[in-house]
Amino acid sequence: MTVEPVNVAVIYHSVTGTLQTLAEAVAEGAEKAGAVVRLRAVAEASLDDLDWADVVLFGAPTRFGNPASELRAFIETTGRLWRDGKLADKVYSAFTASSTRHGGQESTLLALGNTFYHWGGIIVPPGYTDPVQFQSGNPYGTSHVTGDGAPGDVVLEAARHQARRTVDIAALLKAGRAA
Repeated sequence: MTVEPVNVAVIYHSVTGTLQTLAEAVAEGAEKAGAVVRLRAVAEASLDDLDWADVVLFGAPTRFGNPASELRAFIETTGRLWRDGKLADKVYSAFTASSTRHGGQESTLLALGNTFYHWGGIIVPPGYTDPVQFQSGNPYGTSHVTGDGAPGDVVLEAARHQARRTVDIAALLKAGRAA
């Protein structure tokens, strides 16, 4: 029995380049885990990317404790896929950045989770499943404080770990379905 590789869509919105840097690290981690990856800025993303994917990782800046409106606007276009059940049973995860410490990163990640619940998604957070998570400090999803400068090695490795973990879980689900 041969199982097809896991398809991963990394969809992000970036204003300053921070979320793009995190998204690139996420894509790298997913590729190293054997996935086929579509890396898309939200302005370039399509519903086909979501339909195609086994895993979707969303990245958005934190705005007042919520995902940036540009990503939310894209999510608001998914009604047809949701209604047709095409968003259910996929693996979802999210990452974020804010300009200040305690700027709402965790609430942003949890807010995205609310969407994944409605879709019937399988949420895979990084948790504290790798030593890097004890350094990066966020079990809900990779996050960065832009006021501290560009994402450093620890945050980028946390993003790669999060992607590998989501791919690994999705691969297990895909293999189980194929069996």
